[in-house]
Amino acid sequence: MFRRGGKQRMFRRDIRPTIAWARPRDRRAAMSPFAILLGGDLTVTPRVMALVAGARVIAADSGIRHAAVLGVTPELWVGDFDSSSPADFAAHPDVPRETFPAAKDKTDGELAIDIAIGHGATALVIVGAFGGPRADHAFLHLALAIRMAERGIGVTLTSGSQEGRPVLPGENRFGYPDGMLFSVLGFTNLDGLSIAGAEWPLDRIHMPFGSSLTISNKVAGNLIVTLASGRALLVAQTSELNS
Repeated sequence: MFRRGGKQRMFRRDIRPTIAWARPRDRRAAMSPFAILLGGDLTVTPRVMALVAGARVIAADSGIRHAAVLGVTPELWVGDFDSSSPADFAAHPDVPRETFPAAKDKTDGELAIDIAIGHGATALVIVGAFGGPRADHAFLHLALAIRMAERGIGVTLTSGSQEGRPVLPGENRFGYPDGMLFSVLGFTNLDGLSIAGAEWPLDRIHMPFGSSLTISNKVAGNLIVTLASGRALLVAQTSELNS
């Protein structure tokens, strides 16, 4: 149940009874990484395949279209299905669906993430997190990644050509190769920001929200981003791994 405009509404949870999606009885299976398939851009690379390997999979609306190229079968397909086509339904007739109304207080992607967390997700790979027709949804995915990281859940966002990782207060290490282009996007003022192992290092600076100072840097050694306070996202151009 949720409220919008002072009125109470109910989610319509429509799982076909013959294909119910139950919580795993095995605790080891319940506490596991999840891949969330969103409707943004995706270039399938060996790195993406490695990120998804062994993960349980939930598709959000048109994100189902990534399932075939990744060679995965989602355990659940959620959303209001306003961006899924008859061809999508025909291609995945046996995937359990959970249907929500279009007039809801969360995006399909956030609903999929919430369901994964409710089923014991310890880490999230958000596939198709960048690009797509909705810039507002893409921005939300970045903010959601930071919020999940603050809850202690590891998050990687990927389109194949780009990869995003939250940067929280403390020391954040990244295993990217020398020469890789990366940016640190501040979602707040960043205090005590240091960047080591980069072509243009920084040492305990204050960076105001909206600054472009940390756009387009390059890895030069062991990349470490340290933050005293604030929230940020590191975006690496992983397309360079395939060039």
